[in-house]
Amino acid sequence: MGMTIAEKIIARAAGVTEAKANDIHTVELDWMMSNDGTTHLTIDMYKALSSQKIYDKKKLVWIVDHNVPCDSVKTANSHKKMRDFAREHEITFYEGAGVCHQIMMEKHVSPGELIFGADSHTCAYGALGAFGTGIGCTDYLYAMVTGHSWVMVPETLRFNLHGQLKEGVYARDLILTIIGRIGANGANYMAMEFGGDGLKTIDMAGRISICNLCVEAGAKTALMEVDDIALDYLKAHGREAKQVFAPDADAVYARVYDIDLGEICPVVAKPHFVDSVVPAEECLGLHIDEAFLGSCNNGRIEDLRVGAQLIKGKKVAPTVRFLVVPASQDIYEQAIREGLLETFIDAGAIVMNPNCSVCWGSCQGVIGEGEVLISTGTRNFKGRAGHKDSFVYLGSAATVTASAIAGEITTADRL
Repeated sequence: MGMTIAEKIIARAAGVTEAKANDIHTVELDWMMSNDGTTHLTIDMYKALSSQKIYDKKKLVWIVDHNVPCDSVKTANSHKKMRDFAREHEITFYEGAGVCHQIMMEKHVSPGELIFGADSHTCAYGALGAFGTGIGCTDYLYAMVTGHSWVMVPETLRFNLHGQLKEGVYARDLILTIIGRIGANGANYMAMEFGGDGLKTIDMAGRISICNLCVEAGAKTALMEVDDIALDYLKAHGREAKQVFAPDADAVYARVYDIDLGEICPVVAKPHFVDSVVPAEECLGLHIDEAFLGSCNNGRIEDLRVGAQLIKGKKVAPTVRFLVVPASQDIYEQAIREGLLETFIDAGAIVMNPNCSVCWGSCQGVIGEGEVLISTGTRNFKGRAGHKDSFVYLGSAATVTASAIAGEITTADRL
């Protein structure tokens, strides 16, 4: 019987010839990523162990990205604990370099790898054909000291992409549409596998956006077939693929979806659930107080280009705060070279250092009671971006920028 991409990666990591859905395997991990959301808890637990030893420090990557720079003494102490431990144990450590998933994609991830990350959006790594999945800090500690973990092989949902997205429609609209169709529980503990002739029309920025959000449908991981676009991205970042897995023709899927990209339109996810997705035109005219262009989902140079092109020569509405936050230092520097940040600043946007920002909702740009945010962030749960009685709408870089200009939710073609 054939295997899916997820099954092949798990089989390789488990050292077996075959892995089938619902089997449980002990696996060796290729990378273990953790950020400042929970690493301080992992360190505390590690220090309580009777035998303290890290299995392979070269496989650990720690990234400070959620609260950068520090917003409180409590945060400063948490960061110091993380920084000191990483230095003492020679753990690869990034601070101020950007959002964890973007850093991993730029610096570390390769096809065929099995990666655990102490953050739910680790599934973003599937854009390069790697099995990335989020774990809690207890599981992270076990992986850190043993180099291994266990995984139940997920069933796989197959998404065949056909055709091409229309002008003004983006990968962000596509994945929100898919989540809206299958629901927030539609892929619970499943792998979402993407392929088809339409995949070649989606660039790496779009692929990362798609895989990143699959966890919002409950997915264990997301995986895309590796092609020249992915391999060129890898090469541009100084790496070469050592192992590329493609699904077998007779692989078994829990369900197969055929998606006509030409039918996708600009959409918005309404509060307070990511699967509450409607055509953006249904939200036209809704007043906003803040707009956010950034995050591990839409803070890449391609997203900044879309926003800058729309806002060039225009101004942010006087009633709106528009936060523009590149996903990494490399993107930030490229945006400077291309003049994108100057364009945003001239328009009245607030350009910030690379970090999670208001997507995390604990420091930069939090919104107050009754306020409305339209965001390219990952979630719109109640209280996600500030006050419990605030409202978060999710949209593409184009929809967010257009709305920042209009002062109300709108689409780029209506400017």
